[in-house]
Amino acid sequence: MQNFIVRITQENFKLLNRAEIGCFILPDTTSPEFAAEFIAKACAADKLVLAEGEKALDFYLQYNPDGLILNTAKEANPAKAIKEVQKKAKKAVLGVVTRNRRHEAMLVSECEPDFVIFKFWKDGFESNKELLDWYGELFLIQNAAQIEEDCDFSALNADFIILDDVKYTILLAK
Repeated sequence: MQNFIVRITQENFKLLNRAEIGCFILPDTTSPEFAAEFIAKACAADKLVLAEGEKALDFYLQYNPDGLILNTAKEANPAKAIKEVQKKAKKAVLGVVTRNRRHEAMLVSECEPDFVIFKFWKDGFESNKELLDWYGELFLIQNAAQIEEDCDFSALNADFIILDDVKYTILLAK
C-alpha cells in the first residue's frame, strides 16, 4: 500500500492510528483548540503534522506543528518565496506545491525542500504522471501526488499520496 498524507477537513481524530498515514495536513483555518489537541495527539502517535494555507507560516509559528506546505504555483519567483519561509521556519519540514512543469519543478528542487508536490486531476492525468515519473528518476528529493479529483492513483510512482480525510475514508470503505 502507498504512503499517505491526509488533509484534515473535519475535526476528528479517527485516522491518527492508521499505519499507512505518516503525516497529516491541517489548514491554517483550523480552530486553535482542535489544532493544539490534534498536534499533541499526532505527536504522541509518532505522526507529522504540517500547516497549509495562505497563512501556513503564521500557523506554524503559533502552533508549532512539524512543518508546513508552501504553494508556489502562483509565485512569480518560487525560489524567493521558499527561501523566505526557510529563513523564518528553520526546523520545519517543508513541502512545496509546484506548477506541473519540469522547469518549475527543477527551480523548486534547487531550494531543497523536504518534498515537492504535484497536483493531479482527471484532465491531464497522464501528462502529470509522466512528469512525476521523470521527477522521481532525476531527483533525490521526495515527491507527493496531491489528488484533486476522483482518479485512480494506484499506478503513480509517488513517495506519498495526498488525500483529504473524506476521500481517504471512502478509499478505506472500498
